[in-house]
Amino acid sequence: MRNTALRSTAGALGAALCAALTAVPPAAGAEPADPGTATGRTVVGTGHVDIGPRFAEDGWTVQIRDDTADPAVWRDTDDVVLQVRDTAKIQAPGGEEFGFLGEPGDAVWVLPQAQQEGVVWPGWNSQDARVAATVEREVTWELTDVSGPGDFVLFLNGAFGTPEVVFDAAGKLPQETGIEVNSHVHGNWAFTEPGTYLLDVRMRATTKDGEAHDSRRTLHFSVGPQDPEKAFTAGDPDDPAGQDDQDGRDTAAQGASGGDRAGTSSGGDSSSAPLWWGIGAAVVVAGAGLSAVRRRGRGGGSPAAPAEGSAHDSRKGDADGPA
Repeated sequence: MRNTALRSTAGALGAALCAALTAVPPAAGAEPADPGTATGRTVVGTGHVDIGPRFAEDGWTVQIRDDTADPAVWRDTDDVVLQVRDTAKIQAPGGEEFGFLGEPGDAVWVLPQAQQEGVVWPGWNSQDARVAATVEREVTWELTDVSGPGDFVLFLNGAFGTPEVVFDAAGKLPQETGIEVNSHVHGNWAFTEPGTYLLDVRMRATTKDGEAHDSRRTLHFSVGPQDPEKAFTAGDPDDPAGQDDQDGRDTAAQGASGGDRAGTSSGGDSSSAPLWWGIGAAVVVAGAGLSAVRRRGRGGGSPAAPAEGSAHDSRKGDADGPA
């Protein structure tokens, strides 16, 4: 259930978040040409990664740039599990504005907007060299489906520490946001229960020659102490080992339809203070600030204003076509 009562800790938290806001460093610009897509499965539990569109060997697609490799490489989303270790586990703060994380003291796993040691640091970028050179103005990013044992929320640290929700799986899907061309952004990725989460995403854009490009992919997250390898095959009907999380998938589907959030466990001996105090405005954008992620209502729902229409069946291959 959402917390509706203001708590005294909310003021202190807001002040801490505001104080933690950092200056926005300049973007390095579009990255150089890529050597190709790396092969082989990998679990990433620490370090920096980015999700974004790319013109790969077979054309426009959503991939993950893995900066934990040396040199950095792009990988297919089905070849990567992002492991959310218990080092990311905190207690949900009080305050109405953070009610989407659960009741105060509930356990929640947060990959923060500012980099933290021992925690994977996922962002999103539109800095593929060809994307930056050819896409008209922005990329549209949609969250089309979420499955998992709890809720998923992606949010930014707004002015005075007030959170700005980008995606909330408890709302009606699909939801969308815009990514300015040649930008690189980080946010807070929150999960309310341990287990496997599959996030179906879609990125589409129109290039300056008028051609529309569209890619649908699935992001794999493993939250908590489970074996992260399970997340590679979760939801695969041909793999019995991938069926362990089906009950959790059903629970999350109920939340995405507008029902109550899945219950969360108590925070135990976890403490929210160290992680929340470290959250800052870790945003790297070419010539822009938080405008790189702009909430919009056209074509999709949002936590604040759900759109009409049903969620897409997006766990499929890429397809170039009308956006």
